[in-house]
Amino acid sequence: MKTPIPYRWREQLSERVKDGLNIAYGGTGVFDTMVAEPNMTTQIDFLQQLLHDSVYTKRNLKTSVAFVSVAGNDYATYNAKNGSAQDFPAFMESLMNQLMVNLKRIHDMGVRKIGITSLLPLGCLPRNTAPFSFQHCDDTYNALVDLHDQLLPQVVNILNQQTNTSNSPSFILDLYNAFWTVFNRNETYQGNDPTFEKPFEPCCFGVSGGFKCGTVDENGENKYTLCSDPRSKFFWDGVHPTEQGWYVVYKTPAFQNSLKQFYGLT
Repeated sequence: MKTPIPYRWREQLSERVKDGLNIAYGGTGVFDTMVAEPNMTTQIDFLQQLLHDSVYTKRNLKTSVAFVSVAGNDYATYNAKNGSAQDFPAFMESLMNQLMVNLKRIHDMGVRKIGITSLLPLGCLPRNTAPFSFQHCDDTYNALVDLHDQLLPQVVNILNQQTNTSNSPSFILDLYNAFWTVFNRNETYQGNDPTFEKPFEPCCFGVSGGFKCGTVDENGENKYTLCSDPRSKFFWDGVHPTEQGWYVVYKTPAFQNSLKQFYGLT
């Protein structure tokens, strides 16, 4: 099966629509974020329109799976807008409530199996480890991640109860423990998968706090550094893992067990 094409390419590559569509937009979230792209509700509207236009049928969706990612952009936006610590629990609760509404919509369209990613340890992203010289994670940020990942199973359980899908329920895909598995590997690791000497240090990063990967000044001079071998790094930039990083995450027992449970192979 081929990788689903982006939604915006559905007409140019119409022959591949049958393989599925990627309706997600980078940088977006459950709510509006700092990125001027459709939020999750609008993305699901796109799927609803495809069903209305008979691009997909109910039968198509019934035999399909949906993968839903909440990557933390909502929380980054909350912090960027100077949201208070006092109001954060209420914000997280509202996010979880909206996420449940969104997942229920996907199910009601006909999709019978939905995989939802847990939140990865955001405090370990290079943009958050930079103040610590990429030596360790931001524990305060990770505490918020822990709260999110404690609430997420409650959302999934309620969804499964409401939809009576005990034979093929929605599942959580465990990115959190998969990432930590990779981070905790060191020189004593005896497995066959690659390890990363400095897992929190990215391949591409700004030369100082005012710059980021890809920044160029008015004279065309690069204001970022680039490692010699991206495969040696877990993270590509301040936020995104490298292809090698994602490959190693995919192979961890935590993620493989999630997939086996999702596909009913256990």
